Amino acid sequence: MEVELVTQGEALTRERVDVAAIFAEHQVGLVRLALIMVGDQATAEDVVQDAFARTHAGRARLRDPGRALGYVRSAVLNGCRSVLRRRATVFRRAVPYEPPVWSAESAVMLSEDRRAVLAALQGLPRRQREALTLRYYLDLTDQEIAESMRIGASTARSTIARGLAALGRALGEDS
Repeated sequence: MEVELVTQGEALTRERVDVAAIFAEHQVGLVRLALIMVGDQATAEDVVQDAFARTHAGRARLRDPGRALGYVRSAVLNGCRSVLRRRATVFRRAVPYEPPVWSAESAVMLSEDRRAVLAALQGLPRRQREALTLRYYLDLTDQEIAESMRIGASTARSTIARGLAALGRALGEDS
């Protein structure tokens, strides 16, 4: 997704993005998205907070306030990617990465099927995992997924199709 920047003079005459309203409406869903991507609540909240802080700081430079939510989604995905890259670097030199252990309350609340799907989802390549999460967790359209991931709409559709096929294989389901 391209975010067009404007000069300071143009920014004064333009409508500013209401980041607080976007935060109030979408923060919980974005934290859940980040939680699926990074695996722990505290890091997910940090990633979302950083994305909103950067959006707030640069809100005057956004040409189209209607695209601010897509910009925040992209910032959350990029933040998750950065966290995962840092973890991979640290864990390459140390103990292999172990997924976070869910609390006893969470384990009771989640069904066995849901845990199996989440485990299989974590085993998918990053791009497929992101596309499936955006489609089936946030119910985004192909175009919104493409903008969030900064890929073409047809690439988003094929990535979702390949991700579903890989998820089915991982879960042992027949086509």
